[in-house]
Amino acid sequence: MRKKILAAVTAGLIALGSFGISTQAATRDEIAAIQVKRPNDFKCWTKNAVPKQKLVEYVKDVTNPKSKNFIPVEDRVAVFDMDGTFICESAPCYFEWMLYLERALNDPDYTPSTEDRKYAEMVDAEIKAGHFMTGKFPKGIDLGEAKSQQSVFAGMTPDEYAAYVKKFMNKPVDGLTNLKWGETFYLPMVEVIKYLQANKFTVYIVTGSDRPATRIMACDLLKIPTGHVIGTDPQILASNQGDTSADDYAYRQDDYLIRGQLTQKNLKMNKVVAIADEIGKQPVLAFGNSGGDTSMLNYTITGNKHKSLAFFVICDDLDRELGNTDKANKCVKLAEKNGWIAISMRDDFKTIYGDKVKVGNRTRE
Repeated sequence: MRKKILAAVTAGLIALGSFGISTQAATRDEIAAIQVKRPNDFKCWTKNAVPKQKLVEYVKDVTNPKSKNFIPVEDRVAVFDMDGTFICESAPCYFEWMLYLERALNDPDYTPSTEDRKYAEMVDAEIKAGHFMTGKFPKGIDLGEAKSQQSVFAGMTPDEYAAYVKKFMNKPVDGLTNLKWGETFYLPMVEVIKYLQANKFTVYIVTGSDRPATRIMACDLLKIPTGHVIGTDPQILASNQGDTSADDYAYRQDDYLIRGQLTQKNLKMNKVVAIADEIGKQPVLAFGNSGGDTSMLNYTITGNKHKSLAFFVICDDLDRELGNTDKANKCVKLAEKNGWIAISMRDDFKTIYGDKVKVGNRTRE
């Protein structure tokens, strides 16, 4: 058995080394095996991709002790949004939103409150109408969904929640062939993360998604410590705590932890506040993909004592991804306005998930 496992891992490494990912999407083991130590190790970008070239030039400059732009290792902090930046958010919506709909609408072992079911049905209808990819979601839906999402998972222990997330990660995504949710990583962006890590950058994930779910989805695969994930937090309670505040409750020997309601959605300026609180220093690199990342990207490149860059992933691929041209064009203008480096999934990514992943028929509409 041990020899078979080693053989499988070796085969995955060989496939990645020659960029011969030919069996559906890249598996989580194959993604985890990606190594990019030198510029020539990039396999998933097009030959003349300008964003990759700019990143390579930047890293070469700031890691050179003789350069005036040299950045000490302790200050090499890079922050990445998650959904739409290094994992899929278009099939047909955010990973955590689809997880929420699975729990609220499709789980035969769970009965949501009337309020949560009604809200989930509204979110589902908006997604099916295509309003997510066109940017026409109703105002306030982000916060409303976050509240309902935490509500439907309230009362679960951390282990129960982790098991639920892992089970959902094995479900196929909607609208893309040969792809499970746990495999929805943009391979070129995984290469970026691995390249930065190899050059002694500390990578943080700063996302609006649920922090525990993000840790399960990304930490082991990307070799990112759980403490380097900043996201939206559920309230954490002791099992016997009830309505007693944490200030007034003492953890008992028969207690265990459970999830509660929403604390605060980690979007927009909240990302900057969280970075200041949890990292304690200004990043030198930032990667995002939506207007919700504007504050984080601009904070990184504004008044920085070190040379800094911000990158913006544009979902403009209509053949290998579920892109939207109008939304992509707006994102390009946003990047130009703010001085961010735009990454075109269509033009800059040699592959996205693996060669067998194509746009397919949706099953939910």
